[in-house]
Amino acid sequence: MFVTVEEDKCVAGGQCVVAAPEVFDQRDDDGVVILLHEKPPVEEFERVRTAATICPAAAIRLTESLPS
Repeated sequence: MFVTVEEDKCVAGGQCVVAAPEVFDQRDDDGVVILLHEKPPVEEFERVRTAATICPAAAIRLTESLPS
């Protein structure tokens, strides 16, 4: 699994951080998402899928191969 985020779409809701804190964080100044791991470990897949599903801005993209 590969994860990408669209920072310009992020509304700083923080749901991704709650769902998958090992993969996502937020900037201190504006709360915009920070991707910590573009290729998370298998143990994180379910949490990352949840984060993508609950993101209010749909700013998280998951792919099975490296995005081009």
